[in-house]
Amino acid sequence: MSYSKSIFNLTSALSILFSFNAFSKEEAKRIEPITVTANPLERSSNELVQPITTLSGDDLLNKLQPTIGETLSQEPGIRSSYYGPGASRPVIRGLDGDQINIMQNGINNLDASSTSVDHNVAIDPLSVEKIEVIRGPAALLYGSKAVGGVVNIIDNRIPNQPISEKNTGVADVRYNSANNERSGSILLEGGAGDYAWHLNSFKRLTDDIEIPGFAHSNRLRAVDNHDEDEAEDEAEAEDRNKIANSQSKSDGVSVGVSRFFDKGYFGVSLTDYNTNYGIVGHEHDHGDGHSGEEPKVTLDMKQQRFDLAGLYKEPTKYLKAIKYKFGYSDYEHREFEGQEVGTLFKNSGYDSRVEVTHNKLGLFEGVIGLQSSKSDFLAMGEETFVPPSITHTNSGFIFEEVSLGGIKLQTGGRLDYQNISVDKVASFENVRSRDDLTGSASLGFVYNLPKDYAAALSTSYTERAPNAQELYANGEHLSTETFEVGNQDLDVQKSIGVDLSLRKNSGLFKGEVSLFYNNFQDFVTQVATGAEEDHLPVYNYVNLPAKFYGIEVKTTLNAYDKSSHKLDFEIRGDYLEARNSKTSEHLARIAPSRVGSSAIYNHNNLGLKFDADYTFAQNNVAASELETDGYLMLNAGADYKINVGLTSSTLYLKATNLLNEEARNHVSFLKDKVPLSGRSFMAGLKTAF
Repeated sequence: MSYSKSIFNLTSALSILFSFNAFSKEEAKRIEPITVTANPLERSSNELVQPITTLSGDDLLNKLQPTIGETLSQEPGIRSSYYGPGASRPVIRGLDGDQINIMQNGINNLDASSTSVDHNVAIDPLSVEKIEVIRGPAALLYGSKAVGGVVNIIDNRIPNQPISEKNTGVADVRYNSANNERSGSILLEGGAGDYAWHLNSFKRLTDDIEIPGFAHSNRLRAVDNHDEDEAEDEAEAEDRNKIANSQSKSDGVSVGVSRFFDKGYFGVSLTDYNTNYGIVGHEHDHGDGHSGEEPKVTLDMKQQRFDLAGLYKEPTKYLKAIKYKFGYSDYEHREFEGQEVGTLFKNSGYDSRVEVTHNKLGLFEGVIGLQSSKSDFLAMGEETFVPPSITHTNSGFIFEEVSLGGIKLQTGGRLDYQNISVDKVASFENVRSRDDLTGSASLGFVYNLPKDYAAALSTSYTERAPNAQELYANGEHLSTETFEVGNQDLDVQKSIGVDLSLRKNSGLFKGEVSLFYNNFQDFVTQVATGAEEDHLPVYNYVNLPAKFYGIEVKTTLNAYDKSSHKLDFEIRGDYLEARNSKTSEHLARIAPSRVGSSAIYNHNNLGLKFDADYTFAQNNVAASELETDGYLMLNAGADYKINVGLTSSTLYLKATNLLNEEARNHVSFLKDKVPLSGRSFMAGLKTAF
């Protein structure tokens, strides 16, 4: 279906937002405001100029997947990089990798997931209590890596509020038929006097994931085999109904303690995270131009992390609070080819942040902050396509808010100084260190309109300095099946972004529609040169002009609410266009349009949900990629709450891909080799005590 029809469907949903105001009644319930901790003033999502997505409670429970990327992938404007079931990062509005900042409790995650699509985020969703997503440029507060958005993952490992109960906890176990998943987690918390403590642990085991039919798409098979008989023979040789080497096992534990005093608190935590998963879709060229089978490639990842955080309230009459956070991470992973270590990646470093919130100075209320981080990155072995490097970044920022009746203005600026020092080793003899000073600024407002509507407009100017991989890469990158060549002469990436949102926060009809436009000067990306090196296509990092624009819709209609029966209908969708501004060529791996709806029914302790989402075909592709067919995804779920004594339990069931559709994620490098899972059934039990 064409993009014009996609736009029609989404704009139709936009018109519904206005037309349903007639259904509003005085007794209609208002949406409870959700505090966004990723904002320094901790405003509710309704008070911020940028679109915010939050997942917590039952909503997070129902959407939980083995990776952060897949957990968020059904939200408007968000997709998953999906390098098989073992590795995925969120892709926000077409931007991923180093354009998206993934944080843990407000501090950078400090792993190596942004360097390659086969590297997973070192956080398992089983240990998460809440996920916040700021869509669109957020570089003002969180640095140049937040050009595309911020994902803040919250687990309360350092308690920031006193806990009245001496001991409390939550246990969760689940099983999924698609990959024979057996997983469980436990959270224990408590308080005594001035102290509060937190302990969580999880474990997950999965087998190869089931798929409908063959792993390779018909389009890929047609390209690889011009002879129909040969293509048929290859299809018969493929593993059918399963993705080979897609198994995984993960475990982790976090422990934290905080001490509270009259004007704040201080806390520390230790975390250990481990995962081992198969790298799917790997093929090896033997040097004669023919691919063949090689030993299974697996990735063994470990991260140990230390965090501290604190708050000091009202240190002077001019200051409201001082917040500080520090995180140190020792991360490494080994990529095994059979029993042999192929490549070793290490990344040790820290991120620290201080925010000073001042009391109102005239009309202004806001925050002044400093941030400092270090990343010491090393890759050794077969896939050493980047040299050892140390990246230091020091930043300062200011964020101010002014309330003028029904209008709330938010503005500020940020400066980042980045220094990258590199070691000259074999294959990287001509590298040179680099320093960049970048700046960002933003201005926006939220305007409260009649009948509980609100309009939000934000404009931003952001700069992002190239990272070490974009500057110095020179070698085989097998996960993307490319030979990457960096460019030490890359210019700083500059962009101007505009976001316009219309929100309705109460009544029988609630929701948000967002329009966005992001114009990049010197956008940093990879382009194919047409040459080959070591039997792999050569991709160079370049600057080019690019524009990203689109629309996102999510609305809910309360159709019936009487006598403990409640029925809601949800409508959602998104549309994205991304092109080279100079040539009008489409950029690669841009998500196609998607529309969906849900029926949600609740009666006393019973909850039922039915989802229907249609992802359109992606025919507007870059020269280096194949088109992707559209697909319909039908899902259903049920949950039942059981209260026994001092325990409260939720039994939940979910059926995914009921039609057993062959669904391929156009954003994934492996879309033509690894489809999404087939029909599956999941059952779980969560108990609070």
